[in-house]
Amino acid sequence: MRFASLGSGSRGNATLIEKADTRILIDCGFNLKETRLRLARLGLTIEDLDGILVTHEHGDHIGGVGKIARACGVAVYCSAGTAISGRLGDIPDLRTISSHRRFAVGGLEIEPVPVPHDAKEPIQYVIGDGDVRLGVLTDLGSITPHIRHCYAQCDALILETNHDAMMLQHGAYPPSLKRRVAGSLGHLSNLQAQHLLHDLYHSKLQHVIAAHISDKNNQLELAQQALAHVLKCYPEEIVAIDQEQGLDWRSIKSWS
Repeated sequence: MRFASLGSGSRGNATLIEKADTRILIDCGFNLKETRLRLARLGLTIEDLDGILVTHEHGDHIGGVGKIARACGVAVYCSAGTAISGRLGDIPDLRTISSHRRFAVGGLEIEPVPVPHDAKEPIQYVIGDGDVRLGVLTDLGSITPHIRHCYAQCDALILETNHDAMMLQHGAYPPSLKRRVAGSLGHLSNLQAQHLLHDLYHSKLQHVIAAHISDKNNQLELAQQALAHVLKCYPEEIVAIDQEQGLDWRSIKSWS
């Protein structure tokens, strides 16, 4: 199994996962033209997709989902709350899923994970192929025991390091937005991500990728330092998803 990203941040998010001839996209906050260009950098087209998994209805995650679905007819999977939010638009093949029940798309097993975020019924995902597991965990303001349980044995982890608490506190955001970002339904700070990674770390964890880094309330170096502290490595060794360039393919080693 391998994964890549078209980009991550407030201007658009999309994560790509591939196993053999199955390819899925988690979210897509880019318009159709930009999505085609970013997929092309990874050697793919929208017609290569077998499904789009939606986490929640915020624009930086669904901006391109409807256009892609209408252009190629790919199935879109989301929670009932996301479906009734009315923000997805016309989806030819919309499949409502349970936030607590696993399902399959081709050769990939999908485990939805409910998370605390200010959306109708937000979920994140753990993706497996029967041998290895990739955890994608962004857009949440606090950590629950269920989240720790679901992400405990991942072989790779894409983890939100959205903001530095001091930069957010002293930044230009209005007070209401600061409270939203830092609140229990907002986004993970560097320190929250560090504490969670400490809880999740195990010897077979192959990839830890920093994601959804704010360009106003964080710095790449601060996010890297937070995760490097747990992994006992140099900060510059921590890979982060770039908003414009995304992330090139990363393979997850099979243990069988």
